[in-house]
Amino acid sequence: MAQAYVAETDNGGSGAERRGSRLRRLFDGWRGDRGIWRRGLILAALAIVLALVMLLHSRIPNRIGNLGSLTETFLPWLGIFVPILLILAFVRKSVTALIAVLLPVTVWLNLFGGLLTDKTGSGGDLTVATHNVNADNPDPSGTARDVAASGADVLALEELTQTAVPVYEKALAATYKYHSVQGTVGLWSKYPLSGAKPVGIKLGWTRAMRATVSAPAGQVAVYVAHLPSVRVKLEAGFTARQRDKSANALGEAIADEKLSRKILLGDLNGTMNDRALNGVTSQMRSTQGAAGSGFGFSWPASFPMARIDQIMVQGVDPVTSWTLPETGSDHLPVAARVKLAAGDS
Repeated sequence: MAQAYVAETDNGGSGAERRGSRLRRLFDGWRGDRGIWRRGLILAALAIVLALVMLLHSRIPNRIGNLGSLTETFLPWLGIFVPILLILAFVRKSVTALIAVLLPVTVWLNLFGGLLTDKTGSGGDLTVATHNVNADNPDPSGTARDVAASGADVLALEELTQTAVPVYEKALAATYKYHSVQGTVGLWSKYPLSGAKPVGIKLGWTRAMRATVSAPAGQVAVYVAHLPSVRVKLEAGFTARQRDKSANALGEAIADEKLSRKILLGDLNGTMNDRALNGVTSQMRSTQGAAGSGFGFSWPASFPMARIDQIMVQGVDPVTSWTLPETGSDHLPVAARVKLAAGDS
């Protein structure tokens, strides 16, 4: 028995020694090499620039092609360059570059590290969901069944066409007793709706609405919005002027809301980092940021790269937030569980 014990101990030691040997071999070529501080200066400069772009993203001007908003839309993805710079620093055997890479790592973690943790909770008294169903959806009936199966008490749909509205109404009738469609957006609810009306967002046609939902835990003002699309064009950059005007108008409508509990559901065609949505984001919380797990990217459905479909609240406590499976749309549905009643746990 003693010999067997010694043999196992030796094997473990040999494994540790082998790992240590590999690490030593990795850095053997660095010993006595004075160039490790002089090499990789360009890589170090790139790392510093990357850190500054992430740290000072709000200072990037929008005057030229809305470059600031474009950067902020895909800001989390700048972290992809960190491992690339790290690998190149090792290849170049540059201590200077390795130290410099710590800067963008620190900035990225400061900006997005909180999203990597699971903040989902339990409880709550109202489940809400929103989905841009896509005007060209080949299976609206199936999409309606999919989102209804999420268990949402309140469901918002955007990009509704006149021909598709009856299909969604029929497919959702068994689950939702109450609903209102205003222009190209609609709200379905298991609880009574009142005060449903369009919300003007300076478009000339209706792509936003509000209604009061009388849930068991109390009344809440629910807004549904589909802000104008943005485009990335070589000759014009990130074209978002109309989206920005509509976002400001939506923010004003929410600020004027008389009810203290407010929920915004919809496709905002922008992320929480995009300064152009400050009129809305400055007064409301993202359920994903407060009670989700991960980034919750929702678009495009085939390979989600940004969360432009939002659930935001004011005077309401987010409990959990998640992304639903793909439907026939080019967006993923998103859902959240919130707490209306102060005493609910």
